[in-house]
Amino acid sequence: MKGTNEQRAGLLSGIGAYGLWGIVPLFWPLLKPGGAIEILAHRMVWSLGVVGIALLVLRRWSWIGELIRQPKKLGLISVAAAVITVNWGLYIWSVNSGHVVEASLGYFINPLVTIGMGVLLLGERLRPTQWVAVGTGVAAVLVLAIGYGRPPWISLTLAFSFATYGLVKKKVDMGGLESLTAETAVLFVPALGYLLWLGARGESTFTSEGPGHALLLASTGIVTAIPLVLFGAAAIRVPLSTLGLLQYLAPVFQFVLGILYFHEAMPPERWAGFALVWLALTLLTWDAFRTARRTRARAQTAAARLATRPTRQTPPAGDSASASPGAAPRQ
Repeated sequence: MKGTNEQRAGLLSGIGAYGLWGIVPLFWPLLKPGGAIEILAHRMVWSLGVVGIALLVLRRWSWIGELIRQPKKLGLISVAAAVITVNWGLYIWSVNSGHVVEASLGYFINPLVTIGMGVLLLGERLRPTQWVAVGTGVAAVLVLAIGYGRPPWISLTLAFSFATYGLVKKKVDMGGLESLTAETAVLFVPALGYLLWLGARGESTFTSEGPGHALLLASTGIVTAIPLVLFGAAAIRVPLSTLGLLQYLAPVFQFVLGILYFHEAMPPERWAGFALVWLALTLLTWDAFRTARRTRARAQTAAARLATRPTRQTPPAGDSASASPGAAPRQ
């Protein structure tokens, strides 16, 4: 019963995390007339405050000393911070500039980019179905490039930056709350410096647009931290395959918002490109489930063989020829 409740809680946490990431396009336009860079700087500054309070409550500080003593890990954290800065900043700009659908495409094709990076950078070998999925994804990008009249650079930049971020995070191997704290700590000084510079020039909207606007800018820290906390709760309670399916909730919500709420155009060639992307993702998902099922079946077969293998017969405890001196009798 406890395991069932844990899985249910994990599933709800995962839906909450990806659901919040999916509806976040509704939040960024509320921060206008703040520009994308100003909003991004506030997000970095206030996120550090939120996660700092969380760590203080949880008393999870021991990792900081260990991190400081590992220059290589600090370097990777800095790279992750730089990459996520590009991702966050471009995403905020995309939403506030009327490119929600193109931004959602970036997170649809992110799994395909991740697989491609695994082949090129890590020497991973793909199964035939994965090759077909990647090829379909490339065809989708070509179709969308024709439809947009240019390469879908917003989608590609978001996908490649987030895939790079995931690769670096895998090397760092830190918890979500800890890694976000470290990354925002790296970004805190330049972000705060930029905000102070804006204020000195009289261009800061934090002080000029009223307390409501200032409160919204400060809430960017909560908007960043809450989905991450929910994701962390889900990651330890539900299988990775379930998380893999849940990750598509965010771009689906963003795509729907882009069409129905923001009323962005979707000519036929864009529908064709998106259809190819969804076909590629369907192939990837099917292949992942098939491989997991085969792996599970092989493990069960191996366990069954071990269970039926005859065991060596041990002599009775009373046999003086084989019993050790002072050995306790078997019950």
